[in-house]
Amino acid sequence: MDVRDAVASRYSCRAFLPTPIPEKTVRNILERASRAPSGGNVQPWRVHVLAGSRLDALRDIVRSRFDELPRFEGGEYDIYPPGLKEPYESRRQRAGVMLYQSIGVTREDRAGRYRQYGRNYLFYDAPVGLFFSIDRSMGRPQWSDLGGYIQTVMLLARGYGLDACAQEAWTHLHKTLYSFLNIPPEYIIFCGMALGHADRTAPINTWRSPRAPLDEFATFEGFDS
Repeated sequence: MDVRDAVASRYSCRAFLPTPIPEKTVRNILERASRAPSGGNVQPWRVHVLAGSRLDALRDIVRSRFDELPRFEGGEYDIYPPGLKEPYESRRQRAGVMLYQSIGVTREDRAGRYRQYGRNYLFYDAPVGLFFSIDRSMGRPQWSDLGGYIQTVMLLARGYGLDACAQEAWTHLHKTLYSFLNIPPEYIIFCGMALGHADRTAPINTWRSPRAPLDEFATFEGFDS
C-alpha cells in the first residue's frame, strides 16, 4: 500500500473481527516502526503486546469492574487540558456526537454511552492489544518521539490490511495494568491500541472525523508564485 493511501485510510476502528493476527505480523510491524525518528536516536518507546488467553484474562478483569465506569482508578494524566479552549473543544465534541450518532445513542442515554465507552477496555473485540509506555524521566521531545512511533505502527498496520485504534482511556486503569503487565515503576503507560481486521459492516466504523482545512493551521512564505 502506498504511504499516501495508508494515511488517507487510517481511522480509529471501534469494531473488529475475531480473525487472529500472527505474532510474526505484529513483530514485523513493531520492528519496522522502530525506524520512526527519535531525537539523538534515544528510541524511548516500550511496547507490551497481548493476544489469546493473556488478552482474554485482562478483559475478564476489566469486565468484573464495569460498575466503576467511566473513571475506574483515575488517570495518571489529563487526556485533555482542563478548560480545553476553542477551536479544540468544538472539534472534540463534534467527533463525540458523530460517534454516538452512528450507533443511535443519544446524549441523554448515559447507560448507552457508558456501554460504548466500556468497549475501549475490551479493545473493541480486537484479537491483539498493545500498550505503549515511556520512562518517566523523559521529557516532551521524547514523548513526541513516542507519538511518532505509535503513528508509524498504525500506518504500517494499514500495509498489512489491518486497522487500529489508539486508546488513551487505559490511563484510567494504570494501577491494574502495571501489576498485570509487570511494568517497572519507572515507566508510565501512555496508551493502549486495538489491532486487527476491521468489521466493515459495523455502523460505528462508517463515520470519519472531519479535519480542518489546510489554511486554518498552516502558513506558507517565500515560495515563488
